[in-house]
Amino acid sequence: MLQNIKPFLLAGLIAAAASVSAQETTTEETAAPVAEETAAPEAAADLDMGTEVAAADAVGTPYIRDTFGDWSLRCLRAEEGQDDPCQLYQLLNDDAGNSVAEISMFPLPDGGRAAAGATIVVPLETLLTEQLQISVDGSATRRYPFTFCNRAGCVSRVGFTQEEVNQFKRGSKATMRMVPAAAPEEEVVLDISLSGFTAGYDSSAN
Repeated sequence: MLQNIKPFLLAGLIAAAASVSAQETTTEETAAPVAEETAAPEAAADLDMGTEVAAADAVGTPYIRDTFGDWSLRCLRAEEGQDDPCQLYQLLNDDAGNSVAEISMFPLPDGGRAAAGATIVVPLETLLTEQLQISVDGSATRRYPFTFCNRAGCVSRVGFTQEEVNQFKRGSKATMRMVPAAAPEEEVVLDISLSGFTAGYDSSAN
């Protein structure tokens, strides 16, 4: 009697195992599309939909009007009948040739204490409390605070007297000093070439 029961028990065990295997296979097959469906939105989140490129002559489009030595006269296209606003621009590199900061200078109307203004942009990792220091050909150094920071970097909006503008015109090199936040005991000193400054500044004032 036991001999007759054993084959039935063995057959039942085999059938049960086959049923579990079939269920696992079915579960894997049905789960695959679900995984694909849940992965699709995650992949879509990484897609860049692009931005519209403005026409070369569209209002607000920047362009280089002229170059003076190490300075460029960068302008924005204004509406028809208006003069394009321009600023004298230079990209500042470190000793290794890496682009670190940029400076844009522009003349201001007569009558104010500042004869010229400048917008200086430095990396976000700058120690703001140390501010910026600028000197021309080793003359007296002046310190300037930062105004705000955004994704492009930290910005300092600087004013120069007419005498300081004249120093830029007469000089050969200015230096700008900043301190990195990650290494407050160190400093980064960048050269501002004054080659072509006089011609470029006078052109931007006209």
